[in-house]
Amino acid sequence: MNLSREKALDLYRKMLLTRYFEEQVDAFFAKGMIHGTTHLCVGEEAVAVGSCAALEPGDYITATHRGHGQVIGKGADPKLMMAELMGKATGYCKGKGGSMHIADVSAGILGANGIVGGGIPIAVGAALALQMQERPQVVLCFFGDGAVAEGSFHESANLAGVWKLPVVFICENNQYGMSIPVSRGLASLDFTVRAASYGMPGESADGNDVLAVMEAVDRAVRRARAGEGPSLLECRTYRWKGHSKSDANRYRTRDEIEEWKTRCPIKRFRAWLVQGGFVTEEEANRLEAEAKEEIAQAVQFAKSSPDPSPDEIETDVYA
Repeated sequence: MNLSREKALDLYRKMLLTRYFEEQVDAFFAKGMIHGTTHLCVGEEAVAVGSCAALEPGDYITATHRGHGQVIGKGADPKLMMAELMGKATGYCKGKGGSMHIADVSAGILGANGIVGGGIPIAVGAALALQMQERPQVVLCFFGDGAVAEGSFHESANLAGVWKLPVVFICENNQYGMSIPVSRGLASLDFTVRAASYGMPGESADGNDVLAVMEAVDRAVRRARAGEGPSLLECRTYRWKGHSKSDANRYRTRDEIEEWKTRCPIKRFRAWLVQGGFVTEEEANRLEAEAKEEIAQAVQFAKSSPDPSPDEIETDVYA
């Protein structure tokens, strides 16, 4: 794949934004400044950003409960995201949705979802609508390794295969479904064999290599856009933090976490950029400083935003 300097730096910027956004959210939770819960994707940035980099602006995604990086990859505004997490009226869902429900249909973000596997049938429904309307867009559907055992995955994959829908299923395999390692939670660890059951190709990619992810997703997106139907991709990665803020991390060793940190997708891509002549060390440092400043501005925007009015409590609520 020919990668322009502009595209390469955009990948790096979005990975940095994701990392710094998550680290700031983690710090705010520790101080009690954000309520509810959150699921951080530190260490998984390459999957989200690399996948979305294969899309056109008009394409769509459905994100997971660990979806901050996925929506940043698709172009979400960190200011509106931070405001949402802090319960402000300027947030994406006016402060009512919180961490797990970032949505911006105008940007092609059909919503993160707090239900494991909940976004999979939504993605298939969106792909069916695109097919019926004879539109050229495709849908990326993110889910974790734990969702592979959900009925929603199998039912949705079967329909997508039968109808040859323009949807790409992306399993973000971070090795654990909550505290259960994939080796104990799934009878078969070969994710690609599931694809054959539903008449679609399956492929595994190194989820800590943003370019490998982008290239694999690009192939699947091109296939879907050509009317050839869905694909299933497994991106192998690792979450550095616990499942959620209440996770004490007692089910895995410190050595295991530290070993995966040596495969940091951001450091890995920075080294590739420098070695390939895309940036100098000084330019890479500047890009990091600019990303940190963008997150700092997002924090200031959220802090200075108004709280929702009590008069709005029933607005946008449907029963």
